[in-house]
Amino acid sequence: MDKIMETGPFKDLRGLPYYDEPITYLALAGRIFAWEFDGWKKESLSWKNGCYIHAGLSSLPTIRFTGRDAVPFFESISTNSFAKFSIGAMKHAVMCNEQGLIAAHGVLQRDQEDVLTFFAAGPWPIYQLAKSGFDVKRAMVDISIFQVAGPTSLATLERAAGEELSDIRFLRYRHATIGGKQVEIARLGMSGNLAYEVRVPVSDGPEVYDAIFRAGQDHGIQRLGWRTYLVNHIEGGFPQQNWTFRPADLEDQGYRDFVGNRDFPAHISGSVDPADMRARYRSPFEVNWQSTTKFDHEFIGRKALEAEAANPRRTAVTLRWHPEDVLDIHASLLKPGEPYKTLDLPSSPTWKEGVLGHADHLLKDGRPIGYSSGTVYSYHYREVLSMGCIDIDEARIGNEVTVMWGDHGSRIKPVRAVVERYPYLTEDRNDAI
Repeated sequence: MDKIMETGPFKDLRGLPYYDEPITYLALAGRIFAWEFDGWKKESLSWKNGCYIHAGLSSLPTIRFTGRDAVPFFESISTNSFAKFSIGAMKHAVMCNEQGLIAAHGVLQRDQEDVLTFFAAGPWPIYQLAKSGFDVKRAMVDISIFQVAGPTSLATLERAAGEELSDIRFLRYRHATIGGKQVEIARLGMSGNLAYEVRVPVSDGPEVYDAIFRAGQDHGIQRLGWRTYLVNHIEGGFPQQNWTFRPADLEDQGYRDFVGNRDFPAHISGSVDPADMRARYRSPFEVNWQSTTKFDHEFIGRKALEAEAANPRRTAVTLRWHPEDVLDIHASLLKPGEPYKTLDLPSSPTWKEGVLGHADHLLKDGRPIGYSSGTVYSYHYREVLSMGCIDIDEARIGNEVTVMWGDHGSRIKPVRAVVERYPYLTEDRNDAI
């Protein structure tokens, strides 16, 4: 590898090293994000043919909660059971509002008996803590998070660390040394394939990232930018907050007052009326996260979720779009008159527009059966796919439905689609390795 780390023009890349090369960065809300490295086609094949390293989560807050009530506090705001949560374990914590709609979610780790760390976190638990009487203190943790995922991710990390790491079980972590720096290596992959997170203080981030990138050169490693990152979530069947759905936190007026004016731009799109925010919110059942909901404790939203559990209405599926209709969307750019909404490659809408809330009507024989959101072009499968939130009785594989693609009040393209397996990518699943 001939790339050499240099001092770049950016003040803060959150631990991402700077190399003098032709890559694309995105400036959004006063922050700099790596948008694209060696091209979206190569990057989108990485988690099938080799592995990737992605630093995007380093821009999101990490919060440490300490105190004798740390576990009871999270139990009170999470749908998850805490009956089994040993030191050194992690869980995908899901938090809802009183209506049973997802307000926040993320990885919650138990570091010590009374110490929990919430990764890629938003302000929702801070708001709930401020209202509570729990004996818990919080502190921000300034770390870089590097996601390394794909069939060669373990071999890459073992070479970088100089030791075997196969002892790290799913949703567990331990310490190691990479690039001369102590790191925390966690095994988890939200999109289902073999995946790890490497966590390190931001100041040590560039050296650690560079060491992993060099170690993966003959293991097919690609650096993954935000432009292509979302393809992984649709192929892997993991909903992405602020893209396939919006969190319902802002429905709480107290929370709105608590956070004040947030600086991140928001964009509401799709054929569903922008005023209909419920079409853009999801309950755990609507995104197939019902396994995280346990009624063995009291938590915010329990009553609403108990009612839904007794009579669930919708579930998540993959939708495979008809290629002729996709071609028609692109062809409209070459014809007179108003074109259809552009299908950006490889994901649409893109995160260049900030926090997203997209929802397209999903129909069966002209009647509404749910919504489509999070549309990608999979270069691996050579297909356009989206995530559907669909009535359970219409969720059978092979069912032919219609996605109403476009923005409310603009030209709409009815797109034929077929309900497919969820997740769509089934090779090298984490639970099979």
